[in-house]
Amino acid sequence: MSTKFTLPPLPYAYDALGPYMSAETLEFHHDKHHQAYVTNGEKLLEGSGLEILPLEDIVKESYGKNAGLFNNAGQHYNHVHFWNWMKPNGGGKSLPAKLQAAIDSDLGGFDKFRADFIAAGTTQFGSGWAWLSFKNGKLEVTKTPNGESPLVHGGKPILGVDVWEHSYYIDYRNARPKYLEAWFDNLVNWEHVEHMFEEARG
Repeated sequence: MSTKFTLPPLPYAYDALGPYMSAETLEFHHDKHHQAYVTNGEKLLEGSGLEILPLEDIVKESYGKNAGLFNNAGQHYNHVHFWNWMKPNGGGKSLPAKLQAAIDSDLGGFDKFRADFIAAGTTQFGSGWAWLSFKNGKLEVTKTPNGESPLVHGGKPILGVDVWEHSYYIDYRNARPKYLEAWFDNLVNWEHVEHMFEEARG
């Protein structure tokens, strides 16, 4: 089995993100949904001609050419990072200094960034993601449908939130904005965001 399609263990216990994300949600989301992307992605990678590439490149190369592989590889990539973009007692306004400075200069400050990020997630019609990404030397807030990410639009994701219903329906039913606010304010792992920001800047 290729290590590119391996389900990573959660970096915390199933119940560690409560009450903002329940153990039931995490168990279904990680063990069932993410596992399905891994299982299907592994099968679809065989014979695709992309087997030797790292996961990021599989996502980029399959986009627009191999829908089945892209959907599963894209979602696998997104979720590998999603688990690390959250932590117990996360969120808050005290961001690492370089990240905060970039948010101030590129996005109009923390409060505007928060509002724009939550709005992106709220207004993504159907399934998809909201993103903070680094593109052309600047941070930007975007949204994408289904398994797409900024990777396939010339950017590098540094924070993403899953707005597929399986990410929140058990806990919030159809109240997606409430989920997004709780997620942003209480779960974001800003250290991991900074780590990805540093990598994206190179």
